[in-house]
Amino acid sequence: MSAAPEDRAQAEGRNSEDSLLEEDDIEDAGETVTLDHARPLDRTNRPALVLDRVSMTYKVPSTREEVADNLPWYKKAVYGLVRRQPRVSVRALRELSIVVGEGESLGIVGRNGSGKSTLSKVISGKLMPTTGEVWSSGTPMLMGVNAALVPAISGRQNIILGCLALGMSRAEIDERLPEIEESTGLDTAIHLPIDTYSSGMSARLRFAIATSRNPEVLVIDEALNVGDARFRERSQERMKELRDQAGCVVLVSHSRKTIENSCSRVLWLDNGFPLADGDPDEVLEGYARYNFLLAKQRLKEAEEHVNSFRTSYRNVTVQRT
Repeated sequence: MSAAPEDRAQAEGRNSEDSLLEEDDIEDAGETVTLDHARPLDRTNRPALVLDRVSMTYKVPSTREEVADNLPWYKKAVYGLVRRQPRVSVRALRELSIVVGEGESLGIVGRNGSGKSTLSKVISGKLMPTTGEVWSSGTPMLMGVNAALVPAISGRQNIILGCLALGMSRAEIDERLPEIEESTGLDTAIHLPIDTYSSGMSARLRFAIATSRNPEVLVIDEALNVGDARFRERSQERMKELRDQAGCVVLVSHSRKTIENSCSRVLWLDNGFPLADGDPDEVLEGYARYNFLLAKQRLKEAEEHVNSFRTSYRNVTVQRT
């Protein structure tokens, strides 16, 4: 399992989970969120997830000749000596601050390469952000299409392994195993090896494992797009249960219908920039219009459209007092 965001905060001298649950009072006042250590936490309207000025920059090798040509002579010599390609900075995620409250479901949309999966990995603790901090009320659980399953063993055995990895005791697993198996909808296929499953069947199993322990913060990266209608209906019902139990859900998807049916709020990313964060209908309409203009090769109109969102977007400001 990956390091949780609160573990990263501990390394910086903070325990994010303890601070968020016991000391901090975080109130969303328009564009400002204040963390006040002098007052008790208002548990009736507290956030489940806070991202404070988070950004992500990768250092990756590049084969572009222009990159090598522009290097100082001594760097050219070093790269030539070690026979490595020069490295460049790729800004996958620009500075972003958001607050997701308990009971909220945040949808994240954007074109390929916009930073959606990077953001989901930062939230879940799989990536350390280049700048900023991630605070959560519990250890986030990431569910993605590439989530680890053991192909050679059965779905039932994978459930047991997954639940053990989540920290459940064997007695707790034995008690809840029939319920989890039933929630997958796999029937007798639950006893077959995973490598005999379709992508939709695997998605059902991953979702059942990820939601078996009511995570306070559930991050879903594209995993709901591969199931059938019955799976999507069940997953939406389960997500509603999680929100009703004071959890929050972050859903990354290319499917407009999935976002509309599952999310109370939508964040639109483009080339790592946050463009809009708000009502699903309004944000999705703007995003659909952008894709339509690109498809019609009306590039100037598309650029003007996206710039109108970029210039009006303002990050939430997190203040500690």
